[in-house]
Amino acid sequence: MSIISVEGVTKHYSLGTQTVEALRGITFKIQKGEFLAIMGPSGSGKSTLMNIIGCLDSPTHGSYFLNNQEVSTLDGDELAGIRNKEIGFVFQNFHLLARNSALDNVMLPLKYAGVEKAEQVKRAKAALSQVGLESRMDHQPSELSGGQQQRVAIARALVNNPSILFADEPTGNLDSQTGHDVMQLFHNLHSQGQTIILITHENEVAEEAQRTIFIKDGLIESDIKKEPK
Repeated sequence: MSIISVEGVTKHYSLGTQTVEALRGITFKIQKGEFLAIMGPSGSGKSTLMNIIGCLDSPTHGSYFLNNQEVSTLDGDELAGIRNKEIGFVFQNFHLLARNSALDNVMLPLKYAGVEKAEQVKRAKAALSQVGLESRMDHQPSELSGGQQQRVAIARALVNNPSILFADEPTGNLDSQTGHDVMQLFHNLHSQGQTIILITHENEVAEEAQRTIFIKDGLIESDIKKEPK
């Protein structure tokens, strides 16, 4: 079953009197439970594509269906509602609140969703346990290693039980061993049925995925699926 269906998506930006074509007609599908990497050099359009399929932006033309709902025509508030319900984001820089504990950071999406306090705590603790940080719940980010901070960010992304987990350069600020540990966590989540989309420019990170879409000059240059081991 396709969880994402993108058909003929373009994105144009106006820069003064010029029009920049960031995406020039992108079409692909992602199945539920896939582990996919989107790669491309700087300026290729991969970040623009992530913003569209992550419901942070809308295409200029074309259609985008998420869980069989067309979201390409939704306005900003409607996109925010879909984003909060369907999508979890993990970023290179963690984006944790410095003065909040790990538990409070993970509870944030639930607060925005209006979830009752006791349920917030219960679900945030479960998400932190899922990433192996049950013993660090009361620590602030400054008291955690980079790898632990990224695990908090992953727990926060998971706490709303999203359909899709986006990871934008998730190992970019980590040493190689910690990056390997974080990728192993993504593999564990994928084995539990989580759909994961990696945005990366690193071949060795993309190699972890089952399928790699390579974007160049706003077009899909290749779409390669690995043979199962």
